[in-house]
Amino acid sequence: MATLSLRLPDSIHRQLKDLAEKERVSINQLISTAVAEKVSALMTVDYLEALAREGSREAFERVLARVPDVEPDPWDRLTSPEEGSATKS
Repeated sequence: MATLSLRLPDSIHRQLKDLAEKERVSINQLISTAVAEKVSALMTVDYLEALAREGSREAFERVLARVPDVEPDPWDRLTSPEEGSATKS
């Protein structure tokens, strides 16, 4: 395991301390978890961008063309913001 020296503004340090106490974890654990979540999110973006580069618009359109052209069920329809959200009845 590596050691990292980190400089934080006092206000963030206070917030970290409060959150760690609230979550009943150490500040170190809170920071480790937050960094792991951020790294995971950034790696996911990289992964999805790599998949997109490998994709083919023509192949996507061929698959989409096989989808039947039918109206969605009432509970699955998109609504405009003025109409409110669609709900299953």
